[in-house]
Amino acid sequence: MEVLRPALININGRIYRRNVIKEEHYEEEEDFSYMGPPDSEDLAADETCDTHFIEQIDKGYRCAIDVPSVLYKYIIGKKGETRRRLEYDTKTSISIPKQGVEGQIVITGSHKAAVTSAVTRVEVLVESFRKKQPFTHFLSFPLNDAKVQEGFLRFKDEVLQQCSQDHGVEVSIFQNPAKLHLTIGTMALLNDMEVRKACAHLQECQHFIRDITEGKPLPLQVTGIEYMNDDPAMVDVLYAKVNVKDKSDKLQMIADRLVEHFVSAGLMLREWDRVKLHGTVMNTLFRKDSTVEDTGGPGRQMNEREAFDARNILKKFSAHCFGEFELNTALLSQRYSTDCTGYYTSAGSISFS
Repeated sequence: MEVLRPALININGRIYRRNVIKEEHYEEEEDFSYMGPPDSEDLAADETCDTHFIEQIDKGYRCAIDVPSVLYKYIIGKKGETRRRLEYDTKTSISIPKQGVEGQIVITGSHKAAVTSAVTRVEVLVESFRKKQPFTHFLSFPLNDAKVQEGFLRFKDEVLQQCSQDHGVEVSIFQNPAKLHLTIGTMALLNDMEVRKACAHLQECQHFIRDITEGKPLPLQVTGIEYMNDDPAMVDVLYAKVNVKDKSDKLQMIADRLVEHFVSAGLMLREWDRVKLHGTVMNTLFRKDSTVEDTGGPGRQMNEREAFDARNILKKFSAHCFGEFELNTALLSQRYSTDCTGYYTSAGSISFS
């Protein structure tokens, strides 16, 4: 076994040692070790655990932490090494449910400071590996209105008729018309409890959305196309431009406020200062891989994608009208899913009116 890339990281003002351990036939494992006093008597007395309740019991102290079962393995480590090291370093006992069984990780110890230290280290591991989980859900504005789908299919047919000779332009890179949408932000919700929490937070957003829309659906027009790359001859994503009919910034305001709310709740990571409102119509991630979906998150690596030449498409369809409709919902959509309409399965929704 060899230890690669040792580094120090600062989390909430405390310094941790990060080691990436690579063992043949195994995946990489990251080990975060708090570089504080190892003895329970000397554990940082001022170390607090504001987000978890540490209760006093007959033989010391106890704290229960909600952790999705998919993350248990990172607390246990290879052959239980990570858990044993945590227990040894903090002088605590860490009880973890069986793999696949949702429950709580329970930490007990003779000293409150020891339990607090163990909780902190478990949280560091959980948050580190949570960020590496593929996202499971995303906030979306559906664009699959019948009129917009009709306009999209007309665009697709005309592009294939007039531009199929251009490099990389072929049928597989077009979006599924039933799944036309705007992605607001993505989340990794790792169990039912986290999905319910996200749904509850979405409901909390309804009041400010209705303040912005004045309790009415938002009239939108989907007209024109744009690309995301610097070179129009080497494009990976072509999208339809979506605007409010009265030229206001209400749609942008709603999207930004939604992201702000979910980031504050710890359910979403902020990627940009403002949400990029775009309805993808062509994406090279789709090429010969129907299981890949454009929901604003990571797909296959960029160097595996074959770009297409969009110069003729941009010239001929720059003012293409996909259609107009009234947007009345924001959805918590489930990745890699389909409902009875052909759109993504919804875990939660709110209305604008």
